[in-house]
Amino acid sequence: MFSRQIGIDLGTANVIVYVRGKGIVLTEPSVVALAQAEDPKGPSRIVAVGEEARLMIGRTPGTITALKPMRDGVIADYVITEHLLRHFINKVAGRVRVFQPELMISVPSGVTSVERRAVKDAAIRAGARTAHLIEEPLAAAIGANVPISGPSGNLIIGIGGGTAEIAVISLGGIVVSRSVRFAGNKLDEAIANFIRRRYNLMIGERTAEDVKIQIGSALPMDPELTMEVRGRDLIAGLPRTITVGSNEITEAMEPVLQQIVNAVKSVLEETPPELASDVIDKGMVLSGGGALLRNMDKLLTQVTGVACYVAENPLYCVAKGTGLALEHLDFFRRSLVATH
Repeated sequence: MFSRQIGIDLGTANVIVYVRGKGIVLTEPSVVALAQAEDPKGPSRIVAVGEEARLMIGRTPGTITALKPMRDGVIADYVITEHLLRHFINKVAGRVRVFQPELMISVPSGVTSVERRAVKDAAIRAGARTAHLIEEPLAAAIGANVPISGPSGNLIIGIGGGTAEIAVISLGGIVVSRSVRFAGNKLDEAIANFIRRRYNLMIGERTAEDVKIQIGSALPMDPELTMEVRGRDLIAGLPRTITVGSNEITEAMEPVLQQIVNAVKSVLEETPPELASDVIDKGMVLSGGGALLRNMDKLLTQVTGVACYVAENPLYCVAKGTGLALEHLDFFRRSLVATH
């Protein structure tokens, strides 16, 4: 019975799947590797999905392309997203199914009705019986055990791969929200561009992400962390290794972090006074993969003057929230996104 209810955090960077009764069962990158058909006009063939496909990024021969069908939290390639969903549904519910599963999928709070419809259609075509949609900040709050149904205000900040979502939630609904397309992927891009400008060294997106994870920090650190980075020298055209410090990476990420900070400030400015006083009392909750960036909570506390806490298992908050919302569907039904 339980495997019929599946919650999916369909993210730009990762797809995280929650199955009722089992919890989080799968975390894989949202990447699909395609091989060109022998006939140029023929359809491409899917070679790998998830982690296997991610390992191919930047390393594929000319006939194979590794691509991300989700961009900025929304579907950029409809057909491939459908394959991606089908692959993960089959993986957790089995290829031969007596019952089609019921899905709950998270979407960014700023998406258009066309984008919402695309997610729902892709889920139905991938084999779901029904698909409900929930806004990411709501799912993140439910997954972070924030008591959203009460009349007091809660501010949740979710920093994913494609979008950063900031929302004030009260009485089970979003009162004020902002969704900015400045998040994890833009931080990786900023690091790659910075290293190219400062060191004339070309690095790939996977290397940039590794740098962010290993030594990235939202605030300068003392003592500094360092790491060796390998790439291609733009002048000599040969491989070269350099050593970079965490404070340089903080400098590289600063413009993107500033956009996230500005979005948080603008949500605080628009929050009704009663709810704003609740937020000051309770603090802000930080979720999503971006919450794992060193000192991100300290940066937000510093610039807003409001305490900021990292949720428990921030990466899984949204997926867990989609699953819990599906388990208690009657209770959360009015908070869901309409797709008509």
